[in-house]
Amino acid sequence: MDNIDIKILKILQKNARTTASEISSQINLSVPAVSDRLKKLETSGIIKQYTAIIDPVHLKRQLTAIMFISLERPKYTDLFAECIQQEDEILECHYIAGDFDYALKVITENTSTLEHLLNRMKSIRGVRKTKTVIVLSTFKNNYSITPHTE
Repeated sequence: MDNIDIKILKILQKNARTTASEISSQINLSVPAVSDRLKKLETSGIIKQYTAIIDPVHLKRQLTAIMFISLERPKYTDLFAECIQQEDEILECHYIAGDFDYALKVITENTSTLEHLLNRMKSIRGVRKTKTVIVLSTFKNNYSITPHTE
């Protein structure tokens, strides 16, 4: 990956619907060359997917929380993973080091829907303890890493 690829990636991060023609004019490279680079970035897995970023407020999901969960034993991991996959309000699940085993990013409607989700999480066999932190505001929320040259 070189500086041209990085420029292409940065353009796509701002708007994934930018056409090869528009990218071409922004970086002074021919459209076929841009198309070839895009195909290589996709097939190599550097570009994992293209997606629409939906504003949760427009879908009446105005509460963001971070939920920490600790399991009794590792043998409950598969069951836990299966259960959280079924919850649309859980956007991310990270296996972490420290006092808890998992950190979940949750976006839901309100404290009532958060309470219902928390109770569902507590009812999963093997969940030992939880801690939930409500996000008051967000100053930074990138959806992807920023590419740099080495």
